[in-house]
Amino acid sequence: MAAIRDADPDRDAAACLEIYARYISDTAVSFEEQVPTRDEFAERMRTSMRTHPWLVFDDDGEIAGYAYATAHRTRAAYRWATDVTVYVDPSRRRAGVGRRLYEALFERLRALGFHVACAGITLPNEASVGIHRALGFEPVGVYRRIGWKLGRWHDVMWWELELLPKGGERPAEPGAP
Repeated sequence: MAAIRDADPDRDAAACLEIYARYISDTAVSFEEQVPTRDEFAERMRTSMRTHPWLVFDDDGEIAGYAYATAHRTRAAYRWATDVTVYVDPSRRRAGVGRRLYEALFERLRALGFHVACAGITLPNEASVGIHRALGFEPVGVYRRIGWKLGRWHDVMWWELELLPKGGERPAEPGAP
């Protein structure tokens, strides 16, 4: 039975890395150039999970995708904003995995008190633009020729989603997962 659950770095790092490695090696979706080791990736997961949620789509023990959030920037005033990303196994694309992961992640982020989700999309990437637009993200700008990968320059388009309504008073501190 398929379920979205909290990631476990010891149990899920290898499967998540297997999905991610293709995006590193074969695309400009990720600007990483070297696939990290399983241990490096598990440590990234642990570090991220100290302050932000990391979810996996577990389909009877097979990880079909994952989504996570990280700090948007390190300066204190940014603490209510978070960067989000989702990666889906290529064989499971267009099956609702990414949407379900993102919806569960956004629910968690709202409960923790995050107000804005930000997503950077390397262009061109019609599938990623489509899911972000469908989930209510609004485009906010483009970094032109910001990354060199696979023999050419790439733009990154930034999107944001208001998770909680903005008020005029200082919001409560965001919580940890």
